[in-house]
Amino acid sequence: MEHFNHFHFLEYSFPNDMYIYWTLMIVLYPYITGLVAGAFIVSSLYHVFGKEELKPVAKFSLLMAFGFLLFASVPLLNHLGHPERAFNVMITPNFTSAISGFGFIYSTYAILLMLEIWFVFRKDIILYSQKTTGFLKFFYTTLTLGNFNVSDEAMKVDHKVVTILAAIGIPMACMLHGYVGFLFGAVKANPWWSTPLMPVIFLLSAAVSGIAMLILLYIIASKFMKIDIHEECIRSLNKYLWAFLIADVTLEMLEILVLFYESGEEWEVIHYLLANELFYSFIIFQVFICSIIPLIALGIVNILTLSFRVTLFTSLFSSLLLIFQVFLMRWNVVIGGQHFSKSFIGFKEYHPLFFEKEGILATIIIFICPLIVIYILNRLFPNLKDNEEF
Repeated sequence: MEHFNHFHFLEYSFPNDMYIYWTLMIVLYPYITGLVAGAFIVSSLYHVFGKEELKPVAKFSLLMAFGFLLFASVPLLNHLGHPERAFNVMITPNFTSAISGFGFIYSTYAILLMLEIWFVFRKDIILYSQKTTGFLKFFYTTLTLGNFNVSDEAMKVDHKVVTILAAIGIPMACMLHGYVGFLFGAVKANPWWSTPLMPVIFLLSAAVSGIAMLILLYIIASKFMKIDIHEECIRSLNKYLWAFLIADVTLEMLEILVLFYESGEEWEVIHYLLANELFYSFIIFQVFICSIIPLIALGIVNILTLSFRVTLFTSLFSSLLLIFQVFLMRWNVVIGGQHFSKSFIGFKEYHPLFFEKEGILATIIIFICPLIVIYILNRLFPNLKDNEEF
């Protein structure tokens, strides 16, 4: 059977399938959620698996995860025509609804993360309540919940509770972001999304973006606060970032390779999609510039013994590229999967505007908000200068 001629039939789309409805907000939603999961994984590596070299960023990664978690659902709310109806998910639960499931997973994870942060910073909160005055004293005293016990026995109990919460949080973090991949791979399946690997790819890319963002914020915060950057911590983060990046890129390329090898009818539309609509965003920027370059760069600093100055610059440069790479991955999956019509022989276009409700400006504002919250949390709970354990 001969392949159809794309140039003859390219413009045919069904009348009810001519527009892209999942826009920048639905790109930003899994991106921010991924940053939460990635940051929490780093914290758990210290609290659960005892990776002492990650101690300098263990508390900071928790605050980062919480800051992004607060705004993980904001893109969805902005996308909704009636965002106030989102609360119906909690008061009228529907266990057959995929997005309802996300609501419960998100809420449970938020409670768990808040509890872990409270136990991790409990001693600090008590000390701050005794040293500060005015509103801050009232704030920290309220956070103590009336518990001022900082004895060695109490600290050991806190440590055990944190370990348990972090251990529970690992599968919760995986579920939180793996579930986002499930929404695309199963609920709204099409030839570009319908693969069992989609939740795994989303989860691995979440780890990549989360660790990369943590490295970037840790370096910036350390320079801003004029404190030393821990060399062993950066080198360890580079190793984890490189490992997750290898797994992420490998699975993404294997997925495309399998589609190419099978050359089924879906490959016709995907081939055209990659060669035309997503050529620059996927082939050039996501794969070659933002994946291959940091893959090689991180490989060099992890295999060879280079000076810390060179390692730090390479880590910063690679992290910037990977933060952009994961955002491109979300764009190529969310927008790319909607480019082709259900007719399989028509393609749609999407060009986000700057000032529209779900446009570029709204995306920038929503993304900046958690960064502001993280800055405030870092001022309220200083953690980079004081890394004493409980």
